[in-house]
Amino acid sequence: MSEPTTYEIVIRGRASARILRPLLDDFTIDHESDGVTRLIGDIGDPSHLHGILAHLTSVNAEVISVAPLEQPPHPHNTLGASS
Repeated sequence: MSEPTTYEIVIRGRASARILRPLLDDFTIDHESDGVTRLIGDIGDPSHLHGILAHLTSVNAEVISVAPLEQPPHPHNTLGASS
């Protein structure tokens, strides 16, 4: 089994708590000043991602983008690195 991947899902508008309720435990949710809602969280596999997108489309949320986020380097990889 592979490690989960952190994704950012952007939807148009300020999504209500009712729409996002099933996602609250798995995602950090930010309502941005530019009129979008950003969901950031770990997604375990493609079926998990498809389930999330199916939920969002079932409540008529307009998905603008879905993208994996770059992972920060593991702490052990930065030992000895100069700042």
